[in-house]
This record gives sequence, structure tokens and C-alpha cells, in this order.
Amino acid sequence: MLTLKQIYDDKAKVIAGLNKKHFSGAPEAIDEVLRLDGERKSAQQAKDAAAAQMNLISKSIGMLMAKGQKAEAEMAKAQTGELKAQIAEYDQKMSKAEEAQTKLLLTIPNVPYDIVPEGAAAEDNLVVKSNVPHHGGDTVGTWVGEVNNDEAKLPHWELAKKYNLIDFDLGVKISGAGFPVYIGQGARLQRALINFFLAEANKAGYTEIMPPTVVNAASGYGTGQLPDKEGQMYHCEVDDLYLIPTAEVPVTNLYRDVIIDEAQLPIKNCAYTECFRREAGSYGKDVRGLNRLHEFSKIEIVRIDTPEHSDASHKEMLEHVEGLLQKLELPYRILRLSGGDMSFTAALCYDFEVYSEAQHRWLEVSSTSNFDTYQANRLKCRYRRTEDKKVQLCHTLNGSALALPRIVAALLENNQCEEGIRIPKALQPYFGADMIK
Repeated sequence: MLTLKQIYDDKAKVIAGLNKKHFSGAPEAIDEVLRLDGERKSAQQAKDAAAAQMNLISKSIGMLMAKGQKAEAEMAKAQTGELKAQIAEYDQKMSKAEEAQTKLLLTIPNVPYDIVPEGAAAEDNLVVKSNVPHHGGDTVGTWVGEVNNDEAKLPHWELAKKYNLIDFDLGVKISGAGFPVYIGQGARLQRALINFFLAEANKAGYTEIMPPTVVNAASGYGTGQLPDKEGQMYHCEVDDLYLIPTAEVPVTNLYRDVIIDEAQLPIKNCAYTECFRREAGSYGKDVRGLNRLHEFSKIEIVRIDTPEHSDASHKEMLEHVEGLLQKLELPYRILRLSGGDMSFTAALCYDFEVYSEAQHRWLEVSSTSNFDTYQANRLKCRYRRTEDKKVQLCHTLNGSALALPRIVAALLENNQCEEGIRIPKALQPYFGADMIK
């Protein structure tokens, strides 16, 4: 949630940032936030004046009674009663203005950083790095193969059937479309990737968390999934709980209403969870097989940091995710998302994509974001500075490290050969073999 200080300090910059995110009606929304804040301040001033007057009159009552001026004392008591009623009315006005202001602020997205590219959609994202020749950005990394759009390459849904790795039809039978059943070597590949990603996160200094996979509404509002993505979340209506779309929600909410000592920062957590997304309205060939699921496994990395160090934290997270893709020997690229393609809550976001040789397309496998103070303001996640003991909002960051479905798709499609499907060297100790046969 945007802070009032942000808006008052540079209203024009906030509106320009919201326009970059293609948020409709930005000037009107910001003006209404300020109008409601003025209404709250006016009620506060009137309340303070009434309270000061009541305090003076209350002090005079005893003196009047001591002088025997009973009638005057009774009049003073009546005045204090009227002032109490006025104060209650001003409290109600303040609460009403604050409630309306908060409700409006919850619908306004975060302001993107200056380096975020202009653009309305994914086509406007900027490729900043790639280890694949002729695919934009700097050609870097350890992957040394060639991207071949070989028509003989089978897509992962056919490979899954051929090697009996994943049964999509069985998932439809017991749950519905978007809930695959992993079998035998397919299940073992899932477990291998989960253990590999968690082990790598542990090496990088992340503390593993095992959180609940259902959260209350306050947690959804805290990280910004509510009200923005309410229709995309599975809702358990009887208990008013939500299935998590990502471990970001429960792990970041560990620090809701918490003041952290600066010496504890940065906090680095990771978590493996199942994730649940309704993905309403997702149809067509681009969502076939593992490309878009309602339930999937993901390892998430989350950081809580100071504003001064959050940029360095973000870079470290990007290096961590890139290192995973290098160890998996996959062709990848990194994109800085344009304003129109960024999430509601992010101030800066980089996507990692891997190339599918069978589908001839790039598959997103990670979004790694800096939220600045936006989530922290919703969460009231703060830290106490060591130097002056002042309490300030933290910065929050998170990223997928990594989401499994499209990683599995790329591993199967890019590593198929006559003997079977080759397992990358770094993954072999976790899988227990060098080949799916």
C-alpha cells in the first residue's frame, strides 16, 4: 500500500508511476486519497480543540463547586456533556474517512521504479541477459548448446505419456483439469528438483520454513493478493480461508505487525509448498500439459531488508535463480518487466524464462521482485534502526527459486534423446540416475 508520505512528497511522480503501470484513473484516485486525508485531519483538529476546551471546563467545575456556585457548575457539566458528544462525532468522522482512505489505497498498485520500461504488455519487456545466442540481451552463462526448433522433438505431454511420468487424464478424473498425477520416475523427478532447490537455498543462507498452505484474509491483504487477485484464489468460504497461490503469502506474513532490530536484517527465508491458482479464463495451446496448472510445486525465496540494502538483496536473489538455471544446463533469458506487465504489488520485477525446443517458445519459470515498502506498509512490517532507534518500514522481496512445472517441461523436452531423457549432472545425485528410460 502506498504511504501518504510518498504521495505528499511527490504527487506528480506517484501519478506518473501509476500511469506507467496503466492504472486507470490515477489522478482522480490520488486526489480522493488526499481529500479523505484532509477530511480526517479536519476532524482531528476539531476533536483536539473540543477536547482542550472540555479539559479546561472540567477543571473549572471543582473550583465553582468550592465557591458554592452550584448553578454555574451544573452548566459547566452540561457543556462537557455536549463536548463529549461532539468528540464522539468527530471520532466517527475520522474513522469513516480513514476506512474509506484505506479501502481506496488497497485498490491502488505500487509505483514502479524509474528503470522499469514503459509498455503495456509482455511484448514490451526488456531482455537484459541471455545465455542463448540471438535471443537478446548479453550472451552469458554456462549453457553451451544450441537452440534447435526440431520438429522431431516431442512436447512434454507426449514424453510424459511415453515414459509414464505424468497422467493428465487421471488428474482430471480425481480433481479436474490442471491437477496432474505424477507417477514413478515423474514423481521422483519432482522430489529431486524440490530437494535440489532447497539444498541450494540452504547453501545460499536461506532458512527453510514449512508454512501452512491456507491463510486468512488478513494475510492475503498483507501481501497484496487481496483484493486484487481475489477471483484467482481458491476460497474456503465456510472458514473464510484461502489456499495460497505462492509461499510468499504465509512466509512474508510471519513478519506482519512485527518490529525487527536492524541487526537481524536481511532476513532470508525459503519454503517449499504446493501452490493453488484458479487461473480463470486460461485456455488454448499455451496452457497445455504443465504450462499452466491449478496446483503445482514451488520453492520460494523471501527477504526482509532495509531500504538501503534492498537493491543489493534483489541482485543476490537474481544471481541465485540464474545459478540454478545454469546448474540445470537450461537455455534461459532474464527480462525486466514493463510497467504494464508487472504485478500489482511490485516496484521492480525480473522474469526468468527457459526455452522449450519442442514447443518453440519461452516459458516463464520465475518472477523475482522488489516491493519497496508497499507490502510492508500493509503488513506493518517495520525495523528499528540501530543508530537512532527510529522505527521505519522494511522493504520486502521474493522470487521463485524455482517453480517446477515449466522447469520439468523444459528438462523433458530439451534433454530427450534416443536413449531416453538425460538428467543434468547437478540433479543426478537427487534423482539417483543419469537418465529417464
